[in-house]
Amino acid sequence: MAKNKVNNWQIRREMFYPYEEVRPQKQFAAVFDINKCIACQTCTMACKQTWTTGRGQEYMFWNNVESKPYGFYPLAWDVKILEALGAQNWDGDRYSGKTIFEAAPKGQAVEGYLPEDADYAYPNVGEDEPFGEVKKGDYITIPHRVWHFYLPRICNHCTYPACVGACPRKAIYKREEDGIVLVDQKRCRGYRECVRACPYKKVFFNKTTKIAEKCIACYPLIEKGEQTQCIRTCIGRIRLNGWLHLPEKADPSNPMDYLVHIKKVALPLFPQFGLEPNVYYIPPIHVPAPYLRQMFGPGVEQAIKTYKTAQNDETLLGALTVFGSSEFRVSKFRVSKGVVTGYDDKGDELVKVPLKEPVFIRPFHDEKLQVYRHNIT
Repeated sequence: MAKNKVNNWQIRREMFYPYEEVRPQKQFAAVFDINKCIACQTCTMACKQTWTTGRGQEYMFWNNVESKPYGFYPLAWDVKILEALGAQNWDGDRYSGKTIFEAAPKGQAVEGYLPEDADYAYPNVGEDEPFGEVKKGDYITIPHRVWHFYLPRICNHCTYPACVGACPRKAIYKREEDGIVLVDQKRCRGYRECVRACPYKKVFFNKTTKIAEKCIACYPLIEKGEQTQCIRTCIGRIRLNGWLHLPEKADPSNPMDYLVHIKKVALPLFPQFGLEPNVYYIPPIHVPAPYLRQMFGPGVEQAIKTYKTAQNDETLLGALTVFGSSEFRVSKFRVSKGVVTGYDDKGDELVKVPLKEPVFIRPFHDEKLQVYRHNIT
């Protein structure tokens, strides 16, 4: 398949891709704050009950939450693709190694692999299993010496999707209006090239219908200005979705642009793969930087440093506070007098949230009831 040169801003260079660079009118994107995820799996179950309750979908988790470093679904998905890609390098913030498109074997569009059925048999493998061991006299440090963290995952709705680049039927496409990646089930013939190509393994094959299926970013909700099921139901308020612009067109009043481009506190997952994924993660502050750098790229240390100062930065704190504040998409935000206000696509006010919880102190002795209070705040 012929390859074209396209610009990938996440790796700071041009790269090869099977198709010409065509960006959508607006790009669906999401930010997940790993520091607040508790792996309750509410997002996983909400997605499961909404989209994958049919025959052949039993093993499908379009949304899942993994415990890193030892959790994977399917088994060892990241380890296998990293081993296939081999050791690569970053020169500062520019990726000088090969992407999975540039490392593709002769006759194939993408470097990848097809998981075995058994790889999907352990959806919660490694849950809460930490790296390291507690020794006598040990104490807590940042980063932790004994650590794990939770990684929530959905389809990244990439700018340069490997599934799109690999499908010989052109059955997978990226919507012009919002950049959401979907499967045309009438065209799909079940070749599973998309499953083999996706490095994140977020395309699934239905053995009953013999067609590919994947996360659809809850586009019926997105079209109504609402947020996805996984985001709406998240009890930790770790997620937010919206529209993301290119770095040179970043809008500081757009929470996606602000977190990704302005503050650079939210980073893509394995940007070195070359897909320009559109789900971004605020990295965990307690995990050693070398591990995170491999996963999220060279901006990890600065992202963590910025995140740790959020309490002293009202605008950043405001952007983080609108997470989970509304079931509708927050396209703009503004911070004023200790309150963050979120607005929809039309500029109408959606929500107001104080940056700090108000504190009320009641009298220790209640004159009216003639009782003493044990809790006065």
